[in-house]
Amino acid sequence: MPLEKLENVEKIAVLRAIGLGDHVFAIPALQALRETYPQAEIVYLGKPWLTPFMVERPSPVDRVVVVPVSYGVREEPGQVQDERELDAFFDQMQQEQFDLAIQMHGGGRNSNPFTKRLGAKFSIGTRTPDAIELDRWIPYLIEQNEFIRWLELVRLVGVEEGAYEPKITVIDKDFAEVERNLPGLNRYAVLHPGATDPRRRWPPQYFAAVGDALAREGFQIVVTGTGFEKAVIEQVIECMTFPSTNACERLSVGGLAGLLARAAVMVSNDTGPMHVANSVGTPNVAIFWCYNFLKATHFGRSFHRPLASWVTHCPLCGASLIPPDFENGPCLHDVSLVTEITVEEVLDNTFDLLGYVKQVSTWMPA
Repeated sequence: MPLEKLENVEKIAVLRAIGLGDHVFAIPALQALRETYPQAEIVYLGKPWLTPFMVERPSPVDRVVVVPVSYGVREEPGQVQDERELDAFFDQMQQEQFDLAIQMHGGGRNSNPFTKRLGAKFSIGTRTPDAIELDRWIPYLIEQNEFIRWLELVRLVGVEEGAYEPKITVIDKDFAEVERNLPGLNRYAVLHPGATDPRRRWPPQYFAAVGDALAREGFQIVVTGTGFEKAVIEQVIECMTFPSTNACERLSVGGLAGLLARAAVMVSNDTGPMHVANSVGTPNVAIFWCYNFLKATHFGRSFHRPLASWVTHCPLCGASLIPPDFENGPCLHDVSLVTEITVEEVLDNTFDLLGYVKQVSTWMPA
C-alpha cells in the first residue's frame, strides 16, 4: 500500500543525471508523480541533452536543471568535478526551496548526500547498506525491474500505482528534423548496432544480414548511433549488400524519436534508442543479455519482442558474470555475450512482428 500523500508540496526535485535509457525507465514514475501532485512544479536534475529534448515536448516534467559534473552522480569522460561550480549549484538549488527531493539515481552512496545538499524539506530515494538514509527510502537491490523500482519508490509519498509503459510524445519539430537531415525516407527499417557496453553488442555482420533481408522486402535501411558507435555502424554498412543510410550523429534525441515513430520496425541491441522506440510505439526486436533481460525489458509483447542470450560465464576466461560473483571479481573482457542469438531468430521475430502490425492495421477505423 502507498503511504499518505504529503501536504503542501509545491516544488519537487528529481535527481536522475544518467543516460537516455535510464530516463525512459523513470517516465512511468514521473507520470504517476504528476498525477498525484498536479499543482507541483517538477524540476528534473539531469544531463545537458535533456533540456533541448524536453523544452517543447509534453512531459510530466516542468523544468530541467543541468547537474554539474560530480563524482558518482554525473560523470563525463575527460571531465573532473569543479568544487566551486558544485557549491554554486547547491546554493542555487537551496534557493529553490524544494518541498520534496527524490533520488532516482542508484544505490545512494554518492547520490543520497548529493540529494541532502539540495536542502529540500523532505527527501526519498533508494539505498544500499553503505548509503546514508533519506527521510524515507527503499532498499536498492540490483535484481529488480527498473520500471517497477521507480514506481515503488514514489509510493513512499502517496503515489498510486500508475501505468507501467513509458510514453514519449513526438512533436512536429522532431519530424521536421528527420525530413531536413535524412530526406527521402519512405518505407524504412532502423538498425541500431551500438551499445555503451560492448558485451551487449550483437555482431555487426549479423545486423548486416538482417538489414539485407529487410532490404530484399523493399525496406530502406537506416543505421543509427552516436559518435562512439561510429566504427560499428560503418562495419554494418560495409557488410551489407544493399545500400543503407548512415544516420550517425545526424539527429538529436528528439529527431531520433521522430525517426523511430515512423519506422516500420527497429532491430536493436539493449540500449537507450530501443527504449525510445518502445516509448513512441515503434515495433521492435531487441537483443538482450539475460541479466539485463530480467531488469530492462518492457512489459508488452505486441510490438516489443525481446530476445535473450543466456550466457552466464565469460567466453574467454570462464568467469561468472552473474552477481554476486561478478561484483566480487568482475571479468574485464569486452567480448559480446549475445552472439548465441542467431540471425534466424531475429528475422523470424522481425517478420512475425511485421505481420502482426499489418493485421492490427486492419482493425483500425478507416
